[in-house]
Amino acid sequence: MAASTLTSKGQITIPVQVREALGVDAGDRIEFVEVAKGQFAIMAATTTLRNLKGLINKPARPVSIEEMNAAIARQGLAGRKSGSR
Repeated sequence: MAASTLTSKGQITIPVQVREALGVDAGDRIEFVEVAKGQFAIMAATTTLRNLKGLINKPARPVSIEEMNAAIARQGLAGRKSGSR
């Protein structure tokens, strides 16, 4: 098991075996995903935008900017009415 110590500034050094297993290097982003109360998974956030192509299906029909703006406005109004803002 790999272990690390938390500094007074809230920083840790990720052990080399963990960095190698995640395929991360200096400057790469890491995400902490809560998998259960008090338990987190560490994931490399190195996926490029290009790798996400095809993840979301194309809409059945093209949507205009005006339609997008109207949908955003409707959601904004709905949020204000429900008191979420």
